Amino acid sequence: QVQLVESGGGLVQPGGSLRLSCAASGSIFSIYAMGWYRQAPGKQRELVATITSDGTTNYADSVKGRFTISRDNAKNTVYLQMNSLKPEDTAVYYCNAHRRVYDYWGQGTQVTVSS
Repeated sequence: QVQLVESGGGLVQPGGSLRLSCAASGSIFSIYAMGWYRQAPGKQRELVATITSDGTTNYADSVKGRFTISRDNAKNTVYLQMNSLKPEDTAVYYCNAHRRVYDYWGQGTQVTVSS
C-alpha cells in the first residue's frame, strides 16, 4: 500500500509557475514509477509526466519544454515544476505510483490558470 498526498496547487496567471509536490508513505518509494496526471472538467484524465525508479522521464507533448518532473527518494517525494502556464493547463492534478499491477492515486490538487 502507498499513500499519496499532493500539494502546491492554486491560482496563477498565464505565464506563471507552480511547483506541485506529492509525498508518499507506506511502502518503498524508490521502487515505484511515479507520475502526474490531470483531469479538466468534462474531459478524461490524461498523462502529464512520468518518472521511473531509475529517473527516466516522459512527458505529454502539450507540456514538453514547460514542465519538469523530478523525484527525491530520500524524501519520498515527487515534484512537478510547471512553467509558462497556460489556461488550458487548468485541471485537477493527480499523483500516481505504479509498480507491476498496482496503481495508487492521491486525492488531487486544483491548478487554475487565469487572469
